[in-house]
Amino acid sequence: MKAEVTIINHPLIQHKLTLMRKAETSTAKFRTLLKEISLLLAYEVTRDLPLKSETIKTPLATMEAPLLAPDKKLVIVSILRAGQGILDGMLELMPSARVGHIGLYRDPKTLIAIEYYFKVPHDVEQRDMLVVDPMLATGNSAAAAVTRLKSTNPASLKFVCLLAAPEGIEHFHEQHPDVPIYTAAIDEKLDEHGYIVPGLGDAGDRLFGTH
Repeated sequence: MKAEVTIINHPLIQHKLTLMRKAETSTAKFRTLLKEISLLLAYEVTRDLPLKSETIKTPLATMEAPLLAPDKKLVIVSILRAGQGILDGMLELMPSARVGHIGLYRDPKTLIAIEYYFKVPHDVEQRDMLVVDPMLATGNSAAAAVTRLKSTNPASLKFVCLLAAPEGIEHFHEQHPDVPIYTAAIDEKLDEHGYIVPGLGDAGDRLFGTH
């Protein structure tokens, strides 16, 4: 059975995503919008984090109050380079999360993902892992990243992206049927160059102002 795909269709996310899609949106604005959407994505993706109860004293009374369970630690792994845009936003909401990086580039002829950098915290076995990359296009990079990350034996894995193509979802879940995908939208298709259509262009180029 394939893991679920969750479309996070909150109105604020959809509004900001539309602004990001516009060709005339500047690099600075694109960067700000991605950070804002990432905060909202993190809110949804962490909805199932368990809580513990602790006795606290407010200015008026003592009460049993909820806090995050201490054994539920998070690590956010950014797929370089565009994953940094989502990572930055999520860290605003979860500043105590550990951070990992995996660098992959797509061979322009074969579209196969090739790893060039890998660094994750030493204690990922005790952590729930969020793997982040704005675009799930062909799915090659995401699937390769998750294959590599599974070798570190994280407590759990979720893949979080801004946009996904149906082809990318299918390819990813062929290789990782156990890993749920969270995305803000599923677009129509991939073009002949492996870009999501209608999409928003190359997320890395728009994020960093490169071509």
